[in-house]
Amino acid sequence: MPGLTRPDLSRPGVDLRPMLNHKSLLRHTLAALSLPLLSLFAQMPLAHAQTNAQTPETRIPAAVDAALARAKIPRDAVSLLVMDVDGKSAPRLAWRTHQSMNPASVMKLVTTYAALDQLGPAYVWRTPVFLGGAVDNGALRGNLYIQGQGDPKLVLERLWLMLRRLQGLGVKVIVGDIILDRSAFQLDAHNAATFDNEPWRPYNASPDALLVNYKALALSIAPDSGAGVARIQYDPPMFGMNNQETVPLAAPNSDCGDWRSKMQLDMNDPQRIAFLGAYPAQCGDKSWSIAPAQPERFAAKAIEGMWRDLGGKLTGSVRDGRVPAGLQPAFQSESPSLSEVVRDINKYSNNIMAQHVFLTLGMQRTGVASFEASRQALAQWWQARWGATDLPAVDNGAGLSRNAAITANGLGLMLQSAWASPVMPEFMASMPIVGVDGTLRRSNSKYAGAAHLKTGTLRDSTALAGYVDGANGRRYVLVAMANHANAGAARAAWDALIDWTAAQ
Repeated sequence: MPGLTRPDLSRPGVDLRPMLNHKSLLRHTLAALSLPLLSLFAQMPLAHAQTNAQTPETRIPAAVDAALARAKIPRDAVSLLVMDVDGKSAPRLAWRTHQSMNPASVMKLVTTYAALDQLGPAYVWRTPVFLGGAVDNGALRGNLYIQGQGDPKLVLERLWLMLRRLQGLGVKVIVGDIILDRSAFQLDAHNAATFDNEPWRPYNASPDALLVNYKALALSIAPDSGAGVARIQYDPPMFGMNNQETVPLAAPNSDCGDWRSKMQLDMNDPQRIAFLGAYPAQCGDKSWSIAPAQPERFAAKAIEGMWRDLGGKLTGSVRDGRVPAGLQPAFQSESPSLSEVVRDINKYSNNIMAQHVFLTLGMQRTGVASFEASRQALAQWWQARWGATDLPAVDNGAGLSRNAAITANGLGLMLQSAWASPVMPEFMASMPIVGVDGTLRRSNSKYAGAAHLKTGTLRDSTALAGYVDGANGRRYVLVAMANHANAGAARAAWDALIDWTAAQ
């Protein structure tokens, strides 16, 4: 559900833009690559190649350097790497490539490639449903058990299908409780306000073994000029919540602008989403995703609300618990394949889905998901392929962290390996296409369609990494990271780097 994601967080997403004199830069770069031992480079570590190359100051392309200067981002706050995907020649650009940097959401590339490589593109998550008694004349005489196993995409439509399938078994009334088994994830308590004090943002939601609709409500807002209000529909229906259904329309001359701020969201009552402002009719129909209070109760409210909305009845309550030993599932809800999940993660930078994929890596090894188990699993995978050098600090696997770190060299090596791997098509196709879709849809690059790149943005970190098609018919790995108070202004420099690379 793209509406639930924000392109590279913790504030509105960034895309990129550009321009450069590529002819003079091409001559400049070729001169820097005129090394007597160039034919041996394929066997040399990247660090050695940098030592013998031209001085770092002259390796940043002029257009990129100028854009960084305009953004007031110093050269020593960035890492830049451009090299052939096959690794058979010296890097076209290598600047501070062994400096550990915070890559923001670009860290999702590490998580998703590790998952594709270890689990396979066809991997799916299953959510089993158990009947704790006999079905008699439309009534389940016992509890209903739903066991979460980390499905990152148990969205509104799939929850509806799950409950409809239950009704297809003849269950209309549950004479007992609905028990949610969320024990597959063993995680510390999470405060959604910790990262940026915006707990109602869906990207701040915490992972959950039984994650329903990303723990977010989808609001559909439609103005009704005749009634003087905008009508609001909430999905999924949440049992026990009394959400405001209309909001006054703003004055006729009020422009759309920042319509969310004008509505003045009020979350003081955990059982109610309300608004203190007005909605501009000029905005037309809009969608808004909100993570309500009490996220630990989201699944219970959504499941009971949906069950009752379908006409089902429940004599008991919805609560947490465990599936009794030996009980066999009546059926299982199956997620989309990992390749589809990875596409949603990278195209739209979905944080909670990325964390679920990351946690699955540890759960596959230990049986129970924890961030520490997943960090160990990913570190073992990385060291088995590239050794301990440039080992990333992945933290939660999504990049929504001040502690995540990786080097441009390490990320570049991984991207080269991914290009030569069997899962390359799925991995590359998951990245936004510059100027076409995902978080790069609004890029002004002159080479729209010529690059598959993942973006990343935090308050003081921006990054870009992936693959660029060169005009010479070759394909390049590109990595760019900036860690600085002005990092958000690096978008023009990244566009200039895309164009310089594509113009090769």
